[in-house]
Amino acid sequence: MTIDFLTSTRLSDPELLEEVRHLAGHERHATARLIAALGELDARRLYLGEGCSSLFTYCTQVLHLSEHAAYGRIEAARAARKWPSILDLLADGSVHLTAIGLLAPHLTGANHQDVLAAARHRTKREVEEIVARLRPQPPIPSSVRKLPVRKAVDADPAPPSAAAATSAERAASPPAAGQPGPATPAPRAEVKPLAPEQYKVQFTVSRGTYLNLREAQDLLRHRIPNGDVAAIFDQALTLLVRELRKSRHAACPRQRVTSAGVAHARHIPAAVKRDVWARDRGQCAFVGAAGRCTERGFLEYHHLVPFADGGETSTDNLELRCRAHNAYEAERWFGVQEDHLLRESGDAWV
Repeated sequence: MTIDFLTSTRLSDPELLEEVRHLAGHERHATARLIAALGELDARRLYLGEGCSSLFTYCTQVLHLSEHAAYGRIEAARAARKWPSILDLLADGSVHLTAIGLLAPHLTGANHQDVLAAARHRTKREVEEIVARLRPQPPIPSSVRKLPVRKAVDADPAPPSAAAATSAERAASPPAAGQPGPATPAPRAEVKPLAPEQYKVQFTVSRGTYLNLREAQDLLRHRIPNGDVAAIFDQALTLLVRELRKSRHAACPRQRVTSAGVAHARHIPAAVKRDVWARDRGQCAFVGAAGRCTERGFLEYHHLVPFADGGETSTDNLELRCRAHNAYEAERWFGVQEDHLLRESGDAWV
């Protein structure tokens, strides 16, 4: 089967949006049907006759699914055999495969309807919080350890099981002297809910950050005698957020009254910043056909009527925009591409 990629280029903007929605719906329905069929194939153990010792082997070697895709679909198929309503939720896009994989071990006859209803249209992170409420885990004690240094030459290659277990540590370790390091990216920081009000945070820091941590522990012994890293991390973030609120959107306990007559200047007064931020609730205020933008990062103060066209620097004429939507609206207003725009400077950035 040959896919004609040129077909999409001939569609108008509304036609392309409708085509994507249509295809996404077909994909969800096809995935739900595949999962239902895999569940029945698993129950009949038909993979044995195909020369495979397990359904996982059948999915990876016969259907040529990736290991991750096979595992997710098998988990969903077995869960759907117990709770058939999962198939309808997958088909209409209410719940995604990742959510089913996270929730499946915790579903019971008594709770599955409520849990699946709570997971509708939730992100992976939100579903992890549902799991944390279903099965809270104990707090993890604070610890600081040095990562192992990778050896210059491995005497014997590690077996697959050991390699999988140590891949994260090897990725985080620096290469040996005189030897180029691997091209694998550094591991991402992990933030995972353990219980409704507790989270596990794990990341790697530089030696400079480690020395700062040790100094902070010494300086805070009178308040944190045991030097608990979590408590220090909490205090440091509290101070950082307070400073960022002050510098980004002029949040302060005492608010000065600004003089009138500044609406025609590019500089955004602190009082206006505070009002705009509070009104837009620290979120991009652009509203598209599918609803309001949910972005809370890379925010900028956007003139509804551009300053270059006489727009005032006032609360009524300013809204928060993420970087992408700020550039998008400027492009729509001026009819130029983003790289040709004269970006707002200084006060316009959050």
